[in-house]
Amino acid sequence: MKGKLYGVSVGPGDPGLITRRAWELLTGDAHWTYPVRSAKSDSFALDIALRAGLPLPEEHTALVFPMTHDAEKLARHWLRAAETVLERLRRGEDVLFLVEGDASTYATFGHLARTVASLDAGVEIETVPGVSSFNAAAAGLGMPLAETDDTLAIVPAGYGVEMIDRLLADFDTLVLLKVKPVLDDLLDLLEKRGLLPHSAFIERAGTPEERKVLDLASLRGETVNYLSLILVRNPHRSRGPIVRGCRKKTREAAR
Repeated sequence: MKGKLYGVSVGPGDPGLITRRAWELLTGDAHWTYPVRSAKSDSFALDIALRAGLPLPEEHTALVFPMTHDAEKLARHWLRAAETVLERLRRGEDVLFLVEGDASTYATFGHLARTVASLDAGVEIETVPGVSSFNAAAAGLGMPLAETDDTLAIVPAGYGVEMIDRLLADFDTLVLLKVKPVLDDLLDLLEKRGLLPHSAFIERAGTPEERKVLDLASLRGETVNYLSLILVRNPHRSRGPIVRGCRKKTREAAR
């Protein structure tokens, strides 16, 4: 009988945010796997579990997922990781894949699960949900992400400020992830739109090194951590009338 593959979300960094379901699995007999950027790098997901006081199993496996946009290179590493996992699953072992944040949100587990399923459709796969970095950031700031009929968009900032500018017509809150490469451009956009006072920057949310910055203009020219995001509340957005409890979408005039 084959083992089961679990994508185990361990939250954004605070061990106290590991769910009871994830804890149950992590204290069981399943084999631990976890992502690393290279054979010599550490795993953020594994570090969260260890800081929670969980003992590292005698046998555990690092799976390499390099930071690259090279589709062919990534496909090779996903295949290698899937084959490594399948070897244990076919021996009847359950396998946990540790994921920081939530395993369904911009996580490596989706790639691994699809590749495993493509190689062996008979493998059972379960995703264990968890707390995402932006949920933890909003809670720490006391900043609601959405209320009543507010609209919310979660966007990797690398898509560019032009697209983010367009989204402001339709969304009351923007969660901008991975802002490091375009930080100054984002600050220029938010200043132009009058949104700097309604925005917050959070670096390494939920970890011991967490940093919150409300004076976003002070970040100009700074090199920030890869694990950084900006939450933007957009109070100037034009809204349509309510229809059956929901508002009609009304695009504001182009600026």
